Amino acid sequence: MGALALSLIATVIVSLISLVGVFSLWIKHKLLDKILLLLVGFSAGALMGGAFFHLIPEATKNSSIEFVGVMVVAGFSLFFLIERVLHWRHCHKGKCDVHTFTYMNLIGDGVHNFIDGMIIAASFSMSIHIGIITTFAVIAHEIPQEIGDFGVLVYGGFSKIKALAFNFLSAITAVLGALVGHFLSSATESFSNALIPFAAGGFIYIFASDLTPELHKEPSLSKSLLSFAFFIMGILLMIGTKFLFEG
Repeated sequence: MGALALSLIATVIVSLISLVGVFSLWIKHKLLDKILLLLVGFSAGALMGGAFFHLIPEATKNSSIEFVGVMVVAGFSLFFLIERVLHWRHCHKGKCDVHTFTYMNLIGDGVHNFIDGMIIAASFSMSIHIGIITTFAVIAHEIPQEIGDFGVLVYGGFSKIKALAFNFLSAITAVLGALVGHFLSSATESFSNALIPFAAGGFIYIFASDLTPELHKEPSLSKSLLSFAFFIMGILLMIGTKFLFEG
């Protein structure tokens, strides 16, 4: 089986992980409400850890600090602009049934999954062994992240079914990333050098400007501390996967 076929199979499997939220369909609404803020905290921590411990360090391996900084700021700024436009479009009449950070999260996750697809394709082009290891590494951080992303979408106003559908649509960008990574292999490295820190800037915007303020809205100190603990767990998970798979 060729590298392209293996890459597509791997990214389809990774994309299907986005449906992990289907298990919530059997959870009672009151129980889901209790754990949603914990999932938001976990997702914020995972985004922060992913940006600072994975994407930015990876970007600095092949690019100057100045270039990486410019792309991080560009990603942050564009996400800020997009959110302002979405907020005006959906909430300018004073009513906002679906928070704009849900769309920001989908966009950021789509870029992240696209990069994952490119990385998987590049790994399989090197060897099947490296490709399999890389796929498992992606799956390791995708499972908790997708659970957190699903929680963010529901917390932001999506129904469970809509959250599952949109999260899956965001996830299948990994397949597109695999195709780009395979057919444009000569340009993949330079493209990733710009896209990776750009995505990091988007992630920083999401956790700092959208998710963290949501955590501050909880009036109970005990619940706030618990959500903070999940925030730290998200960060530690990203640190742990880095040491586990990069030695």
